Amino acid sequence: MGNYALILAAGEGKRMKSETSKVLHQVCGKEMVNHVIDIMRKSGIQDVNVIVGNGKEQVIEKTKSRDVSYSVQEEQLGTGHAVLCAKAFLEGKVGTVAIFTGDAPLIQESTVASMLKNHAEGGFSATLLTSVIENPTGYGRIQREGEEVARIIEHKDCSPEELLLKEVNAGMYLFDVEELLASLQMLKNNNAQKEYYLTDVIEIMRGKGLKVGAVITEFDETRGVNTRVHLAEAEAIMRRRINTFHMENGVTLVDPQSTYIGADVVIGQDTVIYPNNLLEGKTVLGKRVTLYPNSRIVDSQIADDVTVTSSVILESAVGKKTSVGPFAYIRPQSVIGEEVKVGDFVEIKKSTIGNGTKISHLTYIGDAEVGEHVNFGCGTVVVNYDGKNKFKTVVEDHAFIGCNTNLIAPVTVHEGAFTAAGSTVTEDVPAGSLGIARAKQVNKEGWVQKRKESGKY
Repeated sequence: MGNYALILAAGEGKRMKSETSKVLHQVCGKEMVNHVIDIMRKSGIQDVNVIVGNGKEQVIEKTKSRDVSYSVQEEQLGTGHAVLCAKAFLEGKVGTVAIFTGDAPLIQESTVASMLKNHAEGGFSATLLTSVIENPTGYGRIQREGEEVARIIEHKDCSPEELLLKEVNAGMYLFDVEELLASLQMLKNNNAQKEYYLTDVIEIMRGKGLKVGAVITEFDETRGVNTRVHLAEAEAIMRRRINTFHMENGVTLVDPQSTYIGADVVIGQDTVIYPNNLLEGKTVLGKRVTLYPNSRIVDSQIADDVTVTSSVILESAVGKKTSVGPFAYIRPQSVIGEEVKVGDFVEIKKSTIGNGTKISHLTYIGDAEVGEHVNFGCGTVVVNYDGKNKFKTVVEDHAFIGCNTNLIAPVTVHEGAFTAAGSTVTEDVPAGSLGIARAKQVNKEGWVQKRKESGKY
């Protein structure tokens, strides 16, 4: 006995008006189908099969990192047909299969867990997810017999009395695998669309005397995304949910409505986030971090007591008690140590910066290994690229780089060495030495007057 999942992700999504597969549009920084896959996994369902069709190459590319298998629906002949296309995945399995849609990213782990519990304890062959809404127009109604589901009635087929029913089908199900496979063989497409509907399986099971149950959840959880308007609505709901979660766990959001936090972001207690910050991907913030307005942090680890102001940090790590910004740019594969100052208009690319180092302003450091307690003067440039190759620069502990120094890689400034302001350093500077690499100043007296007299000024 096991739990399995099928994710329906074969639809074309014409109403999105996009070259991107509908299920790959992102909500809070993650593809909708990956939201659903991740919720299945969090709910304890490890064996997940994604049913692909339109744009299948795109969907496979974006989901393959989640270790799922695939079934292919070449023709779009309805939800029942889609599940039939996964017959090879289901055959030989014993247990429960969850069938969810890849364009409904708002489903929550607790709801799936409740469905699984209710399904098992009730001895049901099928369990539906439903919602109760005030205006159910257009939705299939749930007709019950006691606690069990008698049938699903499409809106167009409802009698006046049935139109008054407010419990509607969400299109998400649990089935006993063996009973599902048996019922799928009995599906017919004798309808106007000539399609095979998964909802007909419920009627087939009821006709066999099998028990069908239902779990009611909030309508917001069951929302499918079919248009860009729906996408924005789902984004707003999930963003509010994410922000509420963090605030309830000890994070201060000064203005939640203007704070954008991705679904997989982790934030420590007593962190304070000011307006217009964007946290994406697998970003992890430690405790007591302060993010002043207007920063973007992506797939990065920010340690305790860090301060960031109006800066961009991409795929990097920042150590404890470091300050970044304003207007700093930390590019991928950078590791910034503890108690470092990365000041205004500083750019760091693929470099390691040791503890206590100060890079206060107007400096570029690329492909460098920088030690501890180094001081970079204003306007320093690590010249790492010769037009063809990138080279490494090493600046050892306690070095002092004078203002407007160019370090032409490959080069090493050894421990405790200084460079004179305005130097272009092309050779290693020995430990404890002063490197001076600038032309001797020459003053040409009377030069300006002569230029004026020549008519060139």
